[in-house]
Amino acid sequence: MTRWWAAIVGVLAASAATAQDRTRLAVYSTLEIENLNDFKKTFEAENPDIEIQWNRDSTGVVTAKILAEQGQQRGDAIWGLAVTSMLLLDQRGLLEPYAPKNLAAIKPAFRDPANPPAWVGMEAWVAAVCFNTIEAGKLSLPKPQSWFDLLDPRFKGKLTMPHPASSGTGFFHVSAWIQMFGEDKAWAFMDKLHDNIAVYEHSGTRPCRQAASGEFPVGISYELAAASARQKGAPIEGLMMKEGGGWDMDAAAILRGTKKPEAARRLMDYAASRRANELYASFVSQVAIAGIASTIPDYPAGVAQSMIRNDFAWASENRARILSEWTKRYEGKAARK
Repeated sequence: MTRWWAAIVGVLAASAATAQDRTRLAVYSTLEIENLNDFKKTFEAENPDIEIQWNRDSTGVVTAKILAEQGQQRGDAIWGLAVTSMLLLDQRGLLEPYAPKNLAAIKPAFRDPANPPAWVGMEAWVAAVCFNTIEAGKLSLPKPQSWFDLLDPRFKGKLTMPHPASSGTGFFHVSAWIQMFGEDKAWAFMDKLHDNIAVYEHSGTRPCRQAASGEFPVGISYELAAASARQKGAPIEGLMMKEGGGWDMDAAAILRGTKKPEAARRLMDYAASRRANELYASFVSQVAIAGIASTIPDYPAGVAQSMIRNDFAWASENRARILSEWTKRYEGKAARK
């Protein structure tokens, strides 16, 4: 019995020591929790000596946290943050450039052009309108084909959209409208759209969930949220507007000042790998490596064709100015945090 008990104690002690020896990597992300669970499981299976500790929040909150921690970074890496935020962080000198082992396989549009890159893209999400066909039918609301169709007085109080200061989705909508229509026409469009908006939500997904539940019949959101709602049985149609729409991509990067650079580089190697891109393709259509098929059920048609030529550098450089003007005009309908 004594030898048996000593063996058990030895195994437990060895397991505890192994757990203590694991490098704990603090990683910021804005991705959905179910996706993060898959990322953590697959990464740690290939890197058993590293443990990911997620710090998850919305795009605006994560970006603000990292900016506030400048010079005293609490995190080590980012795995899933809008590229417009990455550009801002890079301008502030908060990212550590690194070329992942699989960099040559990454599409040029999905990586920082610098060598070595400060960030590497993962996958993209694209503007869409979530349209509840049943509730819209009850209210005799027409199916919009153009962004300008949403200005119809029949939509008054029937629309929700993401708040651009809190949500990366919200910001790419506003940025894209300015790029597509020009400053004057875009602000005039948003002034009229504001008349029909019920509330600006602090999440890119929530407007689509509201449409799915029938709380509001129409939500300005993104195509994956529409597909997800439809998969769950909601009478949602994901509509791509005829002018096209904004989009953003999630990206990964190493935070400058990390005390665990070797572990952070291994995270980047994995984030840019084919295996990781296959994971991305399980919940998105547009990924960073060509030739990886995505078979998402109920995915809207015409998504790739709707993606505008998005000037991410311009959007990042003008972000503060755009948000300041937007807040001055429309903050009164923002949801409570």
